[in-house]
Amino acid sequence: MNSVKIYSRFERFWHWTQMLLIILLGLTGFEIHGSFTLFGFEESVRLHSTAGWSFLILTIFAAFWMIVTGQSRQFIPVRNNVKSQIMYYLSGIFKNEPHPVPKTAEQKLNPLQRIVYFGLLILVFPVQLTTGFLYLFIHYPNKPITIEGLESIAILHTIGAFLLVVFIIVHLYLITTGHTISSNLKAMITGYEKLESPVNKTK
Repeated sequence: MNSVKIYSRFERFWHWTQMLLIILLGLTGFEIHGSFTLFGFEESVRLHSTAGWSFLILTIFAAFWMIVTGQSRQFIPVRNNVKSQIMYYLSGIFKNEPHPVPKTAEQKLNPLQRIVYFGLLILVFPVQLTTGFLYLFIHYPNKPITIEGLESIAILHTIGAFLLVVFIIVHLYLITTGHTISSNLKAMITGYEKLESPVNKTK
């Protein structure tokens, strides 16, 4: 096993900042929705709006970085090994079988992860940002939005929020599926992960 740098400083900054913003958006969003009381309604609205703008700025910078560095190719879905990856998570992982798609610096995401992250990047995140800002500026003086559209916007935004909750739960589980229960987490903190070298694979 060799220690290989998998994640750059920006990738780690983006990951942890995005995580904190999604958690803050979730907590304040569900409080605004009336699910519980934590910060207080007015403070939740302020925090939710601030986190929303911060998430938009972070997303723009991340998209620019991924395109310029070519890392955007990591999120493009592939058809190969999708079934093998599904079977690995369903049974192979519990039998200590080898991972069907070993992680490398050039291939950080397995086929299922690519599909999920691609869906988040082109569907869930854009829908959440669009509906969130539409809802925020529903009474904006210069371009008022008709109240008839408010309910549909709120429903779409809520569906997106629940999808993100499901993603977080699944993501927390997948963190534990590395070589050790904490290896994936450590990699996202330090940037380095122990991977099997090509020499070891041939033995």
